[in-house]
Amino acid sequence: MPMDQALSIDQQGLVAEAEFIASPNFDARPAGSEICLIVIHNISLPPGKYGGPGISELFTNRLNPHAHPYYAEIHQLRVSSHFVIRRDGALQQFVPCEARAWHAGVSSWQGRERCNDFSIGIELEGSDFEPFATAQYTVLQALLKLLVSHYPIRDIVGHSDIAPGRKTDPGPHFNWKMLAGLKLDMAKNG
Repeated sequence: MPMDQALSIDQQGLVAEAEFIASPNFDARPAGSEICLIVIHNISLPPGKYGGPGISELFTNRLNPHAHPYYAEIHQLRVSSHFVIRRDGALQQFVPCEARAWHAGVSSWQGRERCNDFSIGIELEGSDFEPFATAQYTVLQALLKLLVSHYPIRDIVGHSDIAPGRKTDPGPHFNWKMLAGLKLDMAKNG
């Protein structure tokens, strides 16, 4: 996806430039929920392997438990995320932003439980053990810029921030400094 153009979003929260793959793993946000948080994750299926169909299959409940030993442990999970950014920068969307994706699990941010109610989840194809690709940061920056301009986002955090002790992603190789300018923009808009 060329990033020389701005991304666009519709009233349902679908990004026109993303490949939309509908996940059944979502529901309605509670009435009056303001989307004010973005949660950054990492995912690779099988663990440490990139480019295959595992992530899409997991988020669409089609993961074959016999395709990999790890899949036998997780194939019954019913999870999703709003977005996935692949290693090559390809942007996929599984749940419209206006709906509640099931990405955060048991979570809390600034005293509020159930972060799925008020957050957007972004998965980066990767792991805790190696750096993310430059193409991923390029797309992530464009996506964050769009989301911050469209929703009253107050914080951008890692999964580890909302589920400490339970989750470690996006991991020690995630470059939080690339968000510095965006956080300044959030302060101006907030």
